Amino acid sequence: MNTQQMEQMGQFKITVWEEENFQGKRCEFMLACQNIMERGFNKIRSFKVENGPWVGFEYPEFQGQQFVLEKGDYPRYEAWSGNSSYRTEHMLSFRPIKCANHSDSKVTLYECEDFQGRKFEICDDYPSLQAMGWCSKEVPSIKVSSGAWVAYQFPGYRGYQYILERDRHQGEYRNYNEYSTQAHTNQVQSIRRIQH
Repeated sequence: MNTQQMEQMGQFKITVWEEENFQGKRCEFMLACQNIMERGFNKIRSFKVENGPWVGFEYPEFQGQQFVLEKGDYPRYEAWSGNSSYRTEHMLSFRPIKCANHSDSKVTLYECEDFQGRKFEICDDYPSLQAMGWCSKEVPSIKVSSGAWVAYQFPGYRGYQYILERDRHQGEYRNYNEYSTQAHTNQVQSIRRIQH
């Protein structure tokens, strides 16, 4: 089944509200929204993800800090930002994560930029990369062979989130600037597969 067929079958569905706790103006989406303000909203402050994983962004055009949104309810910003060191109380754009496949995910971490140096191939979730044998707090480049991943700045899935997908950049993130438009460091200390 291709992505277009999945979209037509409702494989991806998110409901958004302008205010916290599912209040105010609401709208359902099955496709990406580059700018919620073009739909007559000022901001989005709560979500319900019914189908498929999504990524939300703090700014229009899929810019700014990003947050993974898996199936479930997100009544306030704490629900999507969790233990993030970066607090954003609303989102202005979001899109489905189409290549997520929890049972078939593989990523390779590299010691240096441009896929140089020692590498560490993983197929499972790691709440602490250092505890699993990665020798540094930094991951200068990453290659996603399959699936979609969320990398975190700190152990225990905390800090900035970086959504890494096989179908973006051909799965190749040659340096930390490609992790996100707001990536300020190559510090990655935990990583997990995105649930579909």
